[in-house]
Amino acid sequence: MQQVSGTVWVLTVLFIIGLLLFDFFFHVRRAHVPRLREAAFWTSIYVSIAILFGVGVWIFGGSTMGAEYFAGYVTEEALSVDNLFVFLLLMSSFKVPRADQQKVLLFGIVVSLLARTGFILLGAALINSFAWIFYIFGLILLVTAGNLLREKSEDPDEAPDNIIIRLARRFLHTSDEYDGDKLFTYQNGKRVLTPMLLVMVAIGGTDILFALDSIPAIFGLTQNVYLVFTATAFSLLGLRQLYFLIDGLLDRLVYLSYGLAAILALIGVKLVLHALHENNVPFINDGEPVHVAEIPTALSLGIIVGVLVITVVASLLSPKGRARTYVAAARRHATEFLDVETDPAYCDEIYHRLLGEEENLRKLPERHRARIRQEDELMALLRRAHQVHAERVAEGRCFAPSATGKPASA
Repeated sequence: MQQVSGTVWVLTVLFIIGLLLFDFFFHVRRAHVPRLREAAFWTSIYVSIAILFGVGVWIFGGSTMGAEYFAGYVTEEALSVDNLFVFLLLMSSFKVPRADQQKVLLFGIVVSLLARTGFILLGAALINSFAWIFYIFGLILLVTAGNLLREKSEDPDEAPDNIIIRLARRFLHTSDEYDGDKLFTYQNGKRVLTPMLLVMVAIGGTDILFALDSIPAIFGLTQNVYLVFTATAFSLLGLRQLYFLIDGLLDRLVYLSYGLAAILALIGVKLVLHALHENNVPFINDGEPVHVAEIPTALSLGIIVGVLVITVVASLLSPKGRARTYVAAARRHATEFLDVETDPAYCDEIYHRLLGEEENLRKLPERHRARIRQEDELMALLRRAHQVHAERVAEGRCFAPSATGKPASA
């Protein structure tokens, strides 16, 4: 394994910190809603930086290090996209205004980067001291792969709830209203916490839980700590921009969990095979190495990319995915219009997006429309959105839409 000098480490860490500071001062500090063009541009910039860095690793470190970096980066990026589903549900659950979501995401990225760095150092120390840790990592990934498949049967629109969120709700007393992106505000002359801090705690805590799965996954592809750190960092840095770019497509990726389950299972098997090859556990082959074939990194990279391509293409072509996308978008836009956004101009824009999603619902095959009409909560939400918009138009607070504005149940 090729060693990386301390100078390279320092320069890399400074570069990553510089990117985070740039992101904060030039994008997040001013609350705004990133448009599709802005999100696409900066996503391409961050992905290009990650790819160019990988090319540099390939040139200066050799093909093995290059393949390990790209395998780790692609895997971590795919896991990050899956994590965006949870972020989306948390944002909706806490009713975070769209313009303030960037700050929450950047905070989550910083917490995740710090937590994963700690897990990386811990994982490296365990690997150097205990060869049997590969068995543990492999088991974690195989169990995680099974959990991903099992979670498909659960309600995809149910907001996640974990111990971090429960503790935060119990011990952090917040106001009911946001005050921009401030963490503290004043109510009745008293200084109180805003919901912004609570959602940051929820996002940060969820990120830490995600790290328990992602770090063993990348250690299954490379044990080079520098590659593990950089692949993880670059997969996180562009996550904020990616969130706003593929927000509307997240619900469309109905088969992503299956693809990720296959990838994690592959890496889990790879870890177990490596553990057998390095075996020193007394009750396995009398503590002697087991001569088994290992999965080459190049083959792992090819399988990972292939599985992701098949998963994404199948999801995009799936009628089920299209129906799920339209329903989720309509629900999200109606909720934002009613409960989240207060800016009149953006509320009007959200309402017109809602009309577009309802028109898409009407174009679905009858079997999907019939199923949607049976969702009483969704239909009531859409009718309420139309009613509130009509009231706002009558009061002169909104423009009347050019479309008919009929609910999707019509």
